Amino acid sequence: MHHLLPVLVAAPLLGATLLIAGGRRLPRVAAEIVGFVFAAGTAALAITLVLNSSPPMTDWLGGWTPKGGESVGIVLVGDGPGLGMAALASLLTVAALAYSWRYFDEPPQRHAGSFPALMLLFQGGMCGFAIAGDLFDAFVFFELMGVVAYALTGHRVEEPKAVQGALSFGVLNSLGAYAMLMGLGLLYARTGELTMTKIGQGLDRHGGPDALTLAAFALVLTGLLVKAAAVPFHFWLPDAHAVAPTPVCMLLSGVMVELGAYGVWRVYWTVFAGPGGIPASDLERALVVLGVLTGLVGAMMCWYQRHIKRLLAYSTIAHMGLFLIGIGLLRPEATDGVALYILGHAGVKAALFACTGVLLDRYGSVDEHALHGRARELRAVAVLYVVGALSLAGLPPFTIGLGKAVVEEAAGIPLTLLFIAVSAVTAGAVLRVTARVFLGLGPEPGDESSYETTGIGEEPETRHQLSRVPNTMIAVPAVLLLASLAVGAAPGLAGAVGHSVSGNDAPAPYWTPSGVLLGLTSTVLALGLAALAVTRPKPLSEASRTDPLRRLQSGHIGDYVAWLLMGTTLLAALALPTILNG
Repeated sequence: MHHLLPVLVAAPLLGATLLIAGGRRLPRVAAEIVGFVFAAGTAALAITLVLNSSPPMTDWLGGWTPKGGESVGIVLVGDGPGLGMAALASLLTVAALAYSWRYFDEPPQRHAGSFPALMLLFQGGMCGFAIAGDLFDAFVFFELMGVVAYALTGHRVEEPKAVQGALSFGVLNSLGAYAMLMGLGLLYARTGELTMTKIGQGLDRHGGPDALTLAAFALVLTGLLVKAAAVPFHFWLPDAHAVAPTPVCMLLSGVMVELGAYGVWRVYWTVFAGPGGIPASDLERALVVLGVLTGLVGAMMCWYQRHIKRLLAYSTIAHMGLFLIGIGLLRPEATDGVALYILGHAGVKAALFACTGVLLDRYGSVDEHALHGRARELRAVAVLYVVGALSLAGLPPFTIGLGKAVVEEAAGIPLTLLFIAVSAVTAGAVLRVTARVFLGLGPEPGDESSYETTGIGEEPETRHQLSRVPNTMIAVPAVLLLASLAVGAAPGLAGAVGHSVSGNDAPAPYWTPSGVLLGLTSTVLALGLAALAVTRPKPLSEASRTDPLRRLQSGHIGDYVAWLLMGTTLLAALALPTILNG
């Protein structure tokens, strides 16, 4: 079945080409059907391939197989982790297209197939990156994904805020791409290879790590960590989420940042894990330190938001910190836990953004204060919000809870406390929104100022402001949350995820009494924090005016670029000790 690997990329690209070529002659419904069919077909193929990914598949495009140990062709690798990420990306693309069925209020002159075509291009880039076996083509697919995401973020070009958010996205991700390309160039100069496994072998032949290896490591990981929105590379994500259409937010937080974390794992183990790469102790130090910073900053910033889409964006950043810690532990069981964690987080975060889109299109606002008590009639959306928040907290038997529990078992007590705190704070913030917006609990909020946009006066994204919520806008988040529950509750599904990552010989992830207790602890803390925020809101508003972290999200691209450069320096410094000692 390895010859079907290129179809994972070719099918969505073909669908996008057809929509671009014939979109002006197609009615909107037909264009959306074409986009949905190609996305769903690609998802079905990805699932079929991941079920047959043992042993891993390899396909050299055009028959350019290595000769005499030298390779110049493009190689696609169909193993469990890569195909699993391609399947996740494809399924979320299908969910986003289903959610956005007849969604946008487009000007008459706009190309009817532009949005589904861009979504298919995004899907093709994500699938290509997930299965790319050489570093240059991984970079190409990652940048295809980034360019399309930039266009999708600024899809409503008639709104200045959308253009500004897209510009921050484009500039920072372009700088991350340049860093990755320079690192790739250094590796090619050293080894003469682009295939990841061949680069790793070439580094090993040159002996221990040196300054060039360190520079390449820092530059390549900078590009990946920008996409992953890890601190201090994260500033683009809240700005982009605040203005991107809801279906695009579902993909940005649901799978694109997770692909950045997957890229860090893939590149280290195939390129830098050998004797000529970066020692395991240095990588662990780098990823755990960055993970702790990302988790703490993301959680604190999440708590102090009143713009609900920004709140969810910072929640994504906080959980990305936990992903990086799990990857940095370099233990198979932690890797299995991160895979489950990513899978559960993708569905839950996409569902929460989908529910937030309902608020935007019903009330023209995503401001927690302005929406106080206005959404009482949206009982189904309220239930979905509560379920999503409890899942973020790690409540058993949701998939996030199982993945978090497995990583915590490998992390030790200090990091476990961090996992509990980050989960409780981010879930508590979502529960606070639920209590205020859907139940009207707590006193009427005042008009205190905020350093960031509040979410008041947003333009609905649907054709008309909703008087009735379409069934698709409820069904999609409900299915995503049910899927997240199913994987965590069914031992066979969780075991299949673990086996696809670590092989059939690895023990399947399972719930332990301590894991259940930790999940319940973080859930109780989240409920307590939400209750405290609703009953005593004044300390929250005072903190939001004085919190210096909020000032860092200045909206000035120059500030964000400076932090990106500092992040690259920090990453190199954290990986430096072994080279100095050598």
